[in-house]
Amino acid sequence: MPMADTVLYELRDGLATLTLNRPEAMNALNIETKVALREAVRSAAADDAVRAVLLTAAGDRAFCVGQDLKEHVGLLAADRESGSGETMSTVREHYNPIVRALAGAEKPVVAAVNGVAAGAGLGFALAADYRIVADTAAFNTSFAGVALTADSGISWTLPRVVGPGRAADLLLFPRSIGAQEAYELGIASRVVPAAELRAEAEKTARALAEGPTVAYAALKEAVAYGMTHSLSETLDKEDELQSRAGSSEDHAIAVRAFVEKQKPTYLGR
Repeated sequence: MPMADTVLYELRDGLATLTLNRPEAMNALNIETKVALREAVRSAAADDAVRAVLLTAAGDRAFCVGQDLKEHVGLLAADRESGSGETMSTVREHYNPIVRALAGAEKPVVAAVNGVAAGAGLGFALAADYRIVADTAAFNTSFAGVALTADSGISWTLPRVVGPGRAADLLLFPRSIGAQEAYELGIASRVVPAAELRAEAEKTARALAEGPTVAYAALKEAVAYGMTHSLSETLDKEDELQSRAGSSEDHAIAVRAFVEKQKPTYLGR
């Protein structure tokens, strides 16, 4: 798909790889990058040819350090002159749609975190279903350090990953969290040597792309639903989703392969 060169998009064998591509700026989010990422994620989520998404970044210093503050300071100055207050509409126009598309995609999303993930960069990583993290990477909420509150879904995702008490600590007192601590907190799903990150992330994402993607979509929906509904409501949702998964071609393929002691080849439908 056509794309600004600040975000690269590759689709191969059912795997869409989205790469933030401003390594010289530590993949900071200027307007061009936010727009390109929003459109890339939406495209990947809506494309039936995409069976899994890999979100990563160029360079070895940063996954994404969040808002491009060099651009941001100029926009704030323009706001003060005009009285428009338009600068902070980026949350509504960019961050929210990106996080909704990542978390709501009916396919697995893997984040390969190659370096610092701060602010919205952390938010995007937390919106993924699985986070493979380089042993040299680090995380930081950052918001309070620049007198802002949480955005990019962090006030929803972070407490659910680390618990509300630890989330409050990390938000009120921003600090760098290394890869090992991130793993212990549940922010990192897996930590690998930095030199192996891309290969391991692609291997994981490709395995998901080749898997029973109808079931994966139902699993994502079930977990999201269960976090905000009662047990009784969740049991009803499981019944609904299991009926959907059970009627899929993939389920029939899996059962037949099990009986015949063969490896299933899923169709994603």
